[in-house]
Amino acid sequence: MLVRIVKMSFDPSRITDFLSNFEANKKKIRHFEGCQFLELYRDRNDDNIFFTYSYWESEEHLEKYRHSELFKSVWTYTKALFNDKPQAWSVDKLEQLK
Repeated sequence: MLVRIVKMSFDPSRITDFLSNFEANKKKIRHFEGCQFLELYRDRNDDNIFFTYSYWESEEHLEKYRHSELFKSVWTYTKALFNDKPQAWSVDKLEQLK
């Protein structure tokens, strides 16, 4: 399983726009083929910083999403709201404890 972590920093005046857009698209993203999990986090010390965590069946599934019209429309809108360059990591989940 591939885990995708994306760190985004927003202009404070655009956070509501980001959250509204995320709300409008989160189910579409979560139900995209190969996406098994999606969460949104907010930094406790900096209200402008958010993280998305998503689990993908494979790198191929993530790449299919990243080339989809859904991703293009969401990302085009979202990147206009940033106040800093986003960062992204793809990692392999090695272990999970419950």
